[in-house]
Amino acid sequence: MKRKLAYILTLYFALIAYVGHAEERYRLDTRGSKVNVGIKAGFNSTIFFIDRFNTGGQELTDIQNNYKVGYLCAFFCRFNLNKHHFIQPELSYNISKGSLSVKRDKNNYDYLANHVLIKSTLHSIDFPILYGYKFIDTYPYGMAFFVGPKVSYMWKKHCDNDYTGFYQQQITENLRPINFSGTMGLAVNVSNIFFDFRYEIGLQNLAKSISYDKATTAAPYDKHSLTIKRRRNVISFSIGVIF
Repeated sequence: MKRKLAYILTLYFALIAYVGHAEERYRLDTRGSKVNVGIKAGFNSTIFFIDRFNTGGQELTDIQNNYKVGYLCAFFCRFNLNKHHFIQPELSYNISKGSLSVKRDKNNYDYLANHVLIKSTLHSIDFPILYGYKFIDTYPYGMAFFVGPKVSYMWKKHCDNDYTGFYQQQITENLRPINFSGTMGLAVNVSNIFFDFRYEIGLQNLAKSISYDKATTAAPYDKHSLTIKRRRNVISFSIGVIF
């Protein structure tokens, strides 16, 4: 029994020594390094900002955003300019989900067949380039603010926008392949584990155009235009490791 206890204690203290050595090595490597790399994964929630939404010349109002949880994963490089300043380019894959709904009422009764629901699932490959400032950098704790532009490539093959409630049939939203946005956020780290909170502001309309099948749409709705101008704003949270 004593031999087993001694063996367990030996393993325990060896593990403590190893973890302490690893943390010390991380501290020396990252604080003195000009370049760090990292990975992260997390969740996002998409909010669509509507600039214009009308059908047949009738502007639709009282639009409700319905939030859904999406996912993200990313790889990044951090170039440390000095003790506090850094530049951080990233490559990330995002799945954004959300929906918009409009109730059919007396104001839009002649333009909508039913309550409107637009469900969106967007797959994008994103390239943010962030400037960051570390205002807390005392091992093992750190906190940094960051801001910068982001370019998103829409993977159209996996994107889906489902329109229901309109008189128009088989509605198709032609997405822009490239979208631009601005990103800002806050990162908190304990040793080499960090938590990332950020908000993304869409700078342009997601869609180039909206089309529908006029042959299967009843008159007079086959003559009505359908326009939606919306920007994707995203709140995200992720956890990762920096080396």
